[in-house]
Amino acid sequence: MRITVLAGGVGGARFVRGLREEVRRRSEAGGAEASVDVVVNTGDDLWLAGVRLMPDFDSLLYALAGVNDTERGWGRAGESERVAAELREWGVGWPWFTLGDLDLGTHLARTSWLREGLTPTEVGERLQRRWPLGVTLRPATDTEVDTQVEVVDDSSGAGGASAGRRTMHFQEWWTRYRAAIPAVAFHQPGIEQARPAPGVAEAIRGADVVLLAPSNPVVSIGTILAIPGMREALRETAASVVGVSPIIGGRVVRGMADACLSAIGVDTDADAVARHYGSRVTGGILDGWLVDDADAAAAEALGTDAIVAAAAPLWMHDLDTSAALAGAALDLAAVVGAQGR
Repeated sequence: MRITVLAGGVGGARFVRGLREEVRRRSEAGGAEASVDVVVNTGDDLWLAGVRLMPDFDSLLYALAGVNDTERGWGRAGESERVAAELREWGVGWPWFTLGDLDLGTHLARTSWLREGLTPTEVGERLQRRWPLGVTLRPATDTEVDTQVEVVDDSSGAGGASAGRRTMHFQEWWTRYRAAIPAVAFHQPGIEQARPAPGVAEAIRGADVVLLAPSNPVVSIGTILAIPGMREALRETAASVVGVSPIIGGRVVRGMADACLSAIGVDTDADAVARHYGSRVTGGILDGWLVDDADAAAAEALGTDAIVAAAAPLWMHDLDTSAALAGAALDLAAVVGAQGR
């Protein structure tokens, strides 16, 4: 079986780690062997202090390698921050965006290879050689499509005529301001000229199952889908396409995805996100949608939108619960496939 996942951020990393475990358990129980390709959001990427950062890719890399900081939820375990402190003394970078020393080693290696002429895909292949990940990570695109956030800039704090708009990098809005400044829109300059990275469209079209991780629907999955050719690949694949809701009981699972959804006029609701993605029958991308048990009753209505819904516990507290969630997503994909969707 060939499984392809669209993912970004810590939620995506936890889901893929659970999927890898579930695939292993099913294989050991006599099930079919499976390969896993992960298409990783690149909209969060940025240049900082002269090095190229790919936060979502690295979150997946570290989590699957077992070297991530599980307490903070990001970065490397056993991290130190001496270089970051020195950079602050020199006034380089963002003082509120800390680069750990081990993490900085990854960024320096990546930047060195990029300056040698390697593509982000080729750099990603090199990074993955260090640890046996059990999956293949693929940047969604080799084109730089760093997300910019257009925000309301009310310097007076009173609104009205003095309120204007300004643009900042997504990481500033997300990390420095914790999405507290109202966002008006999200832009990825250059995305119109971008194309899926080598192997990405093929991984989607050639898959038996395509899963959308419970990642941010706007700036993670949404950025992947905005790359020209990506939606076409999802519509053309013979695979069942199943998404996992990042919303449980009207609340985001992690982060500030509700601020992103509000900016594009989508309610913080599991069904609303499913309808935002849309059914493949009506030109969208979903065949199935997995919601938490708390949203089971409301999700039944998705049948009228040609989306097959199912419910399961979505909280990923540990490896077992993450694996169980991934198993539920695979089971829903099998149901969808049996229905000929």
